[in-house]
Order: sequence, then C-alpha cells, then structure tokens
Amino acid sequence: MLGLVIATVLAGCEMFEYHPYDGRFDAPTDVNVTNIRRIEAACEGKDTIRFIMMGDTQGWYDETEDFVVHVNAMEHPVDFVIHGGDVADYGLTKEFQWVARCMDKMKVPYVAIIGNHDMLGTGERVFKEIFGDENFSFRAGDVKFVCLSTNALEYDYSHPVPDFSFIRQELADSLDCSKTVAVMHAPPFSDQFNNNVNTEFEYYISRFRGIQFCLHAHNHRYSASELFDDGIVYYGCDCMKNRNYLLFTITPEGYAYEMVAF
Repeated sequence: MLGLVIATVLAGCEMFEYHPYDGRFDAPTDVNVTNIRRIEAACEGKDTIRFIMMGDTQGWYDETEDFVVHVNAMEHPVDFVIHGGDVADYGLTKEFQWVARCMDKMKVPYVAIIGNHDMLGTGERVFKEIFGDENFSFRAGDVKFVCLSTNALEYDYSHPVPDFSFIRQELADSLDCSKTVAVMHAPPFSDQFNNNVNTEFEYYISRFRGIQFCLHAHNHRYSASELFDDGIVYYGCDCMKNRNYLLFTITPEGYAYEMVAF
C-alpha cells in the first residue's frame, strides 16, 4: 500500500507548480549583451539604420506573437527592435520566459529596457538575469543609443533613478558618435519618473552629441511631445494590445518615422 502511495505521488509531481515568483527559469539569458554584439556588427559602417520601437507586451501574448511573425515577414527588414519595457505584467517568471522565448524567434536582434511592471515581486532579478543591466548603451552605425531605467517610483526614490553617474559616463564616452538617441520606459512628467530631477535630466540629455530624439513606452498610446521646449521630441510607442509600433529611419540628413499597424 505504501508503495502505491509513493508511486502515485511521484507520478503526480508534474502537477505541482513552482511559486510564480520563483527565480528558476528556462529562457535565454544575457539577451541584451548577446544582441548588442549582433547589432553593432551588423550596423558597422552603415550611415542609415532602421529600427522598431515597441513596448508593453505585458499580458498580450497573442499580439506579441503576431508582432514577431510580422517582423519576420517584413519585405525590407529592420536592423533591430527595441522593447521599451513592461515585458511582464506582474513580474512573474513565466511571463518573462514566454516573451523572451517568443521574441527570440525574430530574425533580427532586439534589446529590452526594464519597465515598472517588470520590477514587481522578484521581477527585477529575473529581468536582469534574462536581459541584463538596467542601464546600458550600444552603437548602431554612427548612432549611440543610451538606454535608461526611469522607474523611480518602484524604488520609493531610494535608488538612483535616473542614474546620473551612468548618464555622465555615457556623455563622456559619446564623443566618437555623431548622433544619440535616449531610450527609457517612463518619460519625464509621468507617474513613475522622479519629477524632482526633470531639470537635471533635461540638462544632461540635451548635451549628448547630435541628440536626435528620445523614446519611451509606458503610457499605452502613441505620443510625440517636446517636453522641455528644447527642440528634443519624446516619442511614445503604443502597447502591444493595440497592434502597432513605431518604425524609425535615421540617415545622414536626419530621421523619419511612421506608425505601423500589424
């Protein structure tokens, strides 16, 4: 009888789920570092780059899957994709796993920025394990992309967000690039941004060489606003639920963009 009970328990082990915030996962790791190498190698020497800004996949799995299919079928492929954050909705390990495995199927490389929903529970730790550091940068041709964590509210303002030490270092290291794009999840004046430092943030961002524009997600709608009356436009992308993204082309003469539905 005891043997039957043990056999029954062992047979039913697959019925047990890990805690949703368990840190163990089966997904790609170091995604940003790996894909940055691919982006920089593929864009080396290019004077024109094309990329997609999308974000807020959260619980919209069917839409995200359709987005990947759409990108892979593009007649004129882009150089890379930027995920503007909120990969997950509740910071659950399984959410990160699913989105990472799904987007790993794209034919072009992508990088992901941390969003406020990504920091719920143990999400920040899982995000960093799968994607990498909360602040990072990369080059695509002659354009430097400075990617920032701006989710100050999630730290109750106890953590340096935005990290001005990182920003100043990137500013010092950007002299060999003629153009710059700043990317973040939550824009200035939003609920997540530490709006006590808006002036300082604008001061540093506006001093990047050849700053083209800034990008963000978070608001679940398209927007284009010159937030600081300094000539720098902040473009916000929609969420995946609404099945569209922003397509940018940067050339020696300037840049162009369009909203694309899928």
